[in-house]
Amino acid sequence: MPRREPVPAVSESGTGTRVRRGRLWPAHVALSLGAVVTVFPLLWQALTSVKSYGESMRVPPTVWPDHWDWSNYSTVFDSVPLTHQFVNTVLMAVLRTAAQLLLCSLAAYAFARIRFPGRQGIFYGFLAVLMVPGQLFLLPQYEIMQNLGWLNSLQALVVPGMFSAFGTFLLRQFFLGLPEEIEEAARLDGANPFTVYWRIALPLARPGLLALGILTFLWSWNDLMWPLVVNTDPEAMPLSAGLASLQGAHLTDYPVLMAGSLLATLPVIVVFMVMQRQFIQGIAFSGMKG
Repeated sequence: MPRREPVPAVSESGTGTRVRRGRLWPAHVALSLGAVVTVFPLLWQALTSVKSYGESMRVPPTVWPDHWDWSNYSTVFDSVPLTHQFVNTVLMAVLRTAAQLLLCSLAAYAFARIRFPGRQGIFYGFLAVLMVPGQLFLLPQYEIMQNLGWLNSLQALVVPGMFSAFGTFLLRQFFLGLPEEIEEAARLDGANPFTVYWRIALPLARPGLLALGILTFLWSWNDLMWPLVVNTDPEAMPLSAGLASLQGAHLTDYPVLMAGSLLATLPVIVVFMVMQRQFIQGIAFSGMKG
């Protein structure tokens, strides 16, 4: 009888992988289109920053510049004190972020773990603040800064953003999810509430702190309305308010404006590229806990 050749075994795992890949291609296409739509404004901003004014106003618009005009970047430094504004922005973002991580975590731990009279009522008051538009606080906060003599100063940019109801709510959710047995064991060893907070609860809430820190830093870097109201001196403004001053009432040099916007955006892009993994983990973990 003729000898039959053995039939090669088909790997179920390999077949399953090919089937899964076949089912995922619509998602890959949709994500690729979304990435193109997301990146295109940044690419348009970069190309516009090296165009001449006439070329930027051309109809129909041209995507690729005919002549690369790098003088727009030097014009930004001549038009606004960009170095002072960059330092103001970094200090404002870093100080606001550090203060919120400390103050919001203290308040969140108190609401989550410490029993005191009126705890629920005070916490519901914090939640009610989230329902109020931030624009309603502009006038009272401006009057406070004026009475303190803090107009056109760094503390006027930093102090109103040192605490947030959202940060307190976010971190409270993390502290509520921590196992109580660890804290009870620390108390049996003689640890006071602050020691439990600082040495046990705070390290365990690192994903929540990271998520709040990233969100606060980005919000502070992009904050526009409050700096425009409280600081009118160009050297006391952050980058967001300084770039807004490049928009004229009747004429706006869009290549110069795009060049300044790109310079203001690059530090945030670099920070995101360096901390991309921590950013995604922190945001994803905060979404699961919320």
